[in-house]
Amino acid sequence: MPRSLLSLMLMAVSGVLLFPSATPGQQAQPSSDRSIPAQLPLSGTTQNGPVTTEQATAPGVSGLSVNTLESSIQIQGPFQGSTPTGLATKDPIPLEMGDAIRRGLSYNLGVIGASQTERDARALRRAALAELLPDVNGAVTAAVEKTSLATFGFQSARGIPGFEFARVLGPFNFFEAGAIVSQRVLDFTALRNYRTSKELAQATAHNVRDSRDLVVLAVGGSYLQVVATAARVESARAQVDTARAIYEQALRQHTAGVNARIDVSRSQVELQTQRLRLISLETDFATQKLALGRIIGLPLGQEFTLATTMEYHPAAPMSLQDSLMLAFANRADLQAAKAQVRAAEEARKAATSQNLPALAVNGSYLLAGVNPAQSNGVFSVFATVDFPIWRSGRIEADVLEADAALSQRRAEYEDTYGRVDTEVRNAFLRVTATSEQVAVAESNRSLARETLRQARDRFGAGVADTVEVVQAQEAVASAEQDYIAGLYAHYLARLALARATGDTQQGVATLLSTGNP
Repeated sequence: MPRSLLSLMLMAVSGVLLFPSATPGQQAQPSSDRSIPAQLPLSGTTQNGPVTTEQATAPGVSGLSVNTLESSIQIQGPFQGSTPTGLATKDPIPLEMGDAIRRGLSYNLGVIGASQTERDARALRRAALAELLPDVNGAVTAAVEKTSLATFGFQSARGIPGFEFARVLGPFNFFEAGAIVSQRVLDFTALRNYRTSKELAQATAHNVRDSRDLVVLAVGGSYLQVVATAARVESARAQVDTARAIYEQALRQHTAGVNARIDVSRSQVELQTQRLRLISLETDFATQKLALGRIIGLPLGQEFTLATTMEYHPAAPMSLQDSLMLAFANRADLQAAKAQVRAAEEARKAATSQNLPALAVNGSYLLAGVNPAQSNGVFSVFATVDFPIWRSGRIEADVLEADAALSQRRAEYEDTYGRVDTEVRNAFLRVTATSEQVAVAESNRSLARETLRQARDRFGAGVADTVEVVQAQEAVASAEQDYIAGLYAHYLARLALARATGDTQQGVATLLSTGNP
């Protein structure tokens, strides 16, 4: 055998041994990697911190009070916070309810957190889709090598007279450049994982819309609460003025010797009582304004005035059945729960798909040679079919875990369905009750004002003492508070009904379009 030919053969052998990633090594290799089913958490509900309206029966302030329903807005979790934006101005800014809601939808932490969760879900869906698409990688390899054959056991050619191996081989060159493609052609587990991630992305999108509805409810309810407190403050100031006028009248009559000193003392006690009420309400008003500014992201220290007042406008009639149908069609949290069920179903199918065969195809096309100028095109294609024979019960365990998540999500959907039904019925009852309460409170307020006018006339004429006047004034104060509380409860109930039917933003628009709520 010619010495030069044998050297070339040895170079080829050493190239295979020394460069397993060169020669055919850089080309596509068969792959048997299987997709792993995505397992969902046991529960699919998201506890963002609820925003709810509460209504309880409360005793009247006095015997003439008709305020039997007390409403409040409860805001918890991230919906209490925001990202303060902008610089505070020196002068107070006017703030309408619509402006406050728009700021809340932009800067409230509840919406921001839900939006970021949706972005994360879209990223997971993109990653699951990538498992179904081909991977293309480029590779360039260049090598220069000189090696000793003794390291491979080539020392002498015993049995061949007059011949021995060269001790050193090389230097020699190798070059390779091209593209490598891998594609899962048939992988049911990866396909089901993608469908699972798609449904989860849909669920988070519904959660964002539900969070926006909760922010509208939180901001709208808080704004109405501040407006109601402002009305109470104005009413209390009017009562202080009235009490001061009665006290001064009693003092003048006592100086003139018309009435006793006790009338002066009694009217003075009433004046001090009204002042204490005013101080308490003014403090409550300032606190509620701070809370409202916090949830809508007003600049720190920004003062504002309310540009929306409370005036009664009857609600448009809607039947309970229409409200329920609207809620079941529109509620974002119900649609999110339904998407969670579909995601769990796909996750279970992904777990059972591990029993099916998977097909993967890998291919490459390369330019290979001693250098780029002396290279030739080479290619390789590998098709791999992977199917399970025995996996020690791991597939059964994945299916059982997916079954548990699916059962939990179905239970949570049924619970959400029942909760929506209950919320609509409660809100509908509250709208009806508070509408009647406003009518009664308005009538009682007119009667109390007329009684106070007559009591003051009787006291001025000397036919009545301050007891009658003080009682009449207390009745007016109580009737004013009842009317304001009833009006606030009515508009909060209408806002809660809009939330319950999944039409919160339209419900606020209806309130604003009927005049200043």
